[in-house]
Amino acid sequence: MTKPFKKILITGAAGRLGTELRRGLAPLADSLRIVDRVACENVQPHEEMQVFDLSDEAATMAATEGCDAIVHMGGAPLERPWQDILDSNIRGSYHIFEGARRHGAKRVIYASSVHAIGYHKIDDGIRGDAVGRPDSLYGVSKCFVEALASLYFDKFGIESACCRIFSSFPEPADRRMLWSWLSFDDCIRMVSACLNAPHLGATVMAGISDNTVKPVDMSNAAHVGYVPQDSAEPFRAEVEAKTDPIDSTAPAVRNIGGWFVDLGHPDDAARSSSEAVAQKGRNK
Repeated sequence: MTKPFKKILITGAAGRLGTELRRGLAPLADSLRIVDRVACENVQPHEEMQVFDLSDEAATMAATEGCDAIVHMGGAPLERPWQDILDSNIRGSYHIFEGARRHGAKRVIYASSVHAIGYHKIDDGIRGDAVGRPDSLYGVSKCFVEALASLYFDKFGIESACCRIFSSFPEPADRRMLWSWLSFDDCIRMVSACLNAPHLGATVMAGISDNTVKPVDMSNAAHVGYVPQDSAEPFRAEVEAKTDPIDSTAPAVRNIGGWFVDLGHPDDAARSSSEAVAQKGRNK
């Protein structure tokens, strides 16, 4: 049977979700080109591994050549100093979209994040494509790539889905994840649906499972055909038994982004450390 794609590029392939997508997307392509800044484990015969940093423009451009589609999961995964965010998430993602344009990849599926909308309140009733309200520099980088994806569709015709992944882990770890959880299998279903959708345009969508509590309306992405099949509800009793009740007035509870809203500027710690070293030198 002919597969829908000849070659799919997966960035961040050594990471938690990248590893799952290597397994889940294998039926869709003759081969997978898997890339990360560290080597992937258990490389399969249908996989072609490359190791480089996404900030390396030449290497990233070369990796996009010959790929029908790109699943872009790579980049700094949490709040990091500005230079890390700039190089990994912003420059790296530009290299991906520009590589797609130059080499003819027609579709890019991007791992955006809840942190692009982290300062929306949990009871605002927002849609999956709500206007960005980032809660961190990390979230700012996600908003940048969402805008980049829109430009590359309108100007160059490259379809994309920016999937705002909420909390994707083997199972819910805390009470927030009872509504924000995205199972690994649903993550695979979501990305597969984005790859196979008849029309994608420049879609921005929420990436969560079929949880009983749904603070985000996902109907804007109905055209994608993503139908989550898992739910956090079977884990509720266990999670509530081992965690303290939440403080509903706390910013980390009231805001969609959770504990990211409590973070300070990531460069402050490094700056304070440098100043302390300088002061120590002056005191000698």
